[in-house]
Amino acid sequence: MDLPESPVKRRYDASRRRARAEDARRRVLDAARRLFLDRGYAATTIAAVASEAGVSAESVYKAYGSKAQLVLAVVHDAIAGQGPEPAELVADRISIQEADPVRRLRAFGAIVGEVTARVAPLLLLVRAAAGVDAELAEAWEQMQAERLERMWGHARRLADAGHLRPRVDAEEARDVFWLYTAPEIYDLMVGQRGWSPVRLGTWIGEAYVTALLDPGVGSGSEPAV
Repeated sequence: MDLPESPVKRRYDASRRRARAEDARRRVLDAARRLFLDRGYAATTIAAVASEAGVSAESVYKAYGSKAQLVLAVVHDAIAGQGPEPAELVADRISIQEADPVRRLRAFGAIVGEVTARVAPLLLLVRAAAGVDAELAEAWEQMQAERLERMWGHARRLADAGHLRPRVDAEEARDVFWLYTAPEIYDLMVGQRGWSPVRLGTWIGEAYVTALLDPGVGSGSEPAV
C-alpha cells in the first residue's frame, strides 16, 4: 500500500514549484523588456521572447494572452521596481505618513525620477506602436487611466489637509501630479537635454511644491528617505 506524502514534503514541493514559476516569470519579463527596447514592439515576437527566456511560447501565451498584454505586464513590473517594496507602495506610504507637505512632495519628485527612468522608455515605445495596433492602443489608454487614477489619492490627501494653494482643487492637483509623471517630460529633460534622473526628480519635487502648496505650509526641510 502506498503511503501518503508527508505534509512537509508537500509544502516543500509547493515552495519549489512557486520558486520555479517566479524564476520563469522573471526571465520572461526581463527578456521581453530587452527585446521590446532593442527591436521595437512590432519586431518583437512572443516566440522570440520565449526563446530568450528559455520557456515555451505556449507558456507565455498562457500567462499573458497576447503581446499587448505582455508589454503591459512589463510596464507594471517596471513601475514596481526590483526593491523590497514596490514603488507605488512607497509613494502611498509617504503620502499617508509624511505630515509635512513640502517633504512629501519632494519625496514624490524623487520617486518620479527613479520610476520614470525605468518606465518612460517602455511607455514611449507603447505610445508609438499604439497607432498601428488596436489592442495596444487599448493597453495605452489603460496605462494612462491607471496613472491618472493613482494620482487621486495623493491629491485628495493634500486637499483634505488644507495644504493646496487657493483656487487649486483636488482635481487640478491630480492633473498636475499626472503631468509630471508623463514619459514625455522624461524624454525631453533626460533623453534630449541630458539631465540625470536624480536632477529631474529634484526639479519635479520643487515644481510640485510651487504649483500645488499654499505658501507657508510645511517646513521646507529635506525629504525623508
